[in-house]
Amino acid sequence: MPVIHTGNNHRSAYTGDVDADVTLVLDFLNTVDVEEDTDVLRSTADWHVWAHERTLRPDPLDEAARARHALRIATGAPEAATPEGADVRVPVDIALNAAWDASPQLVADTAVAAVYAAAVRLAFRGVWNRVKICPADDCLWAFYDESRNRSRSWCSMSVCGNRMKARTFRKRVAGDGDSASTHG
Repeated sequence: MPVIHTGNNHRSAYTGDVDADVTLVLDFLNTVDVEEDTDVLRSTADWHVWAHERTLRPDPLDEAARARHALRIATGAPEAATPEGADVRVPVDIALNAAWDASPQLVADTAVAAVYAAAVRLAFRGVWNRVKICPADDCLWAFYDESRNRSRSWCSMSVCGNRMKARTFRKRVAGDGDSASTHG
């Protein structure tokens, strides 16, 4: 006999599918857009729309914001840095759905729990370290590094990577010009 969790929000699309897990986690991490100065978690109405679009039950807004911050910390995002040893925890209810003829599955009742369950599955599969945050301080977009050696840094080399290369070049050229004028 299967063990069934009696919550309101069983979302099979987020169970056991790496692509769906990646999509859900990235969607949640990207509820903040630094470039456009938007944040789904600034208003309860926007947060509820986001959750309902994914057929998830929204958690309280402050819990969602703490959860996003905790996950951004887990990706190593520079803007999410906390003092050494700081503990960011957002408790959620995640159940195990088990049947005698199937593998156990994590089942979540709320949006944050579904995101956490997806993150746990990604970590279990050894692909959590592919979830990254663009280091450009005017971007900070979450992305999934599909490169073979997991070395991708930028969400987009053609945008953020090129901007950073151009800034670095301008600084280097400006620095060379200053040193040439004082020594020359």
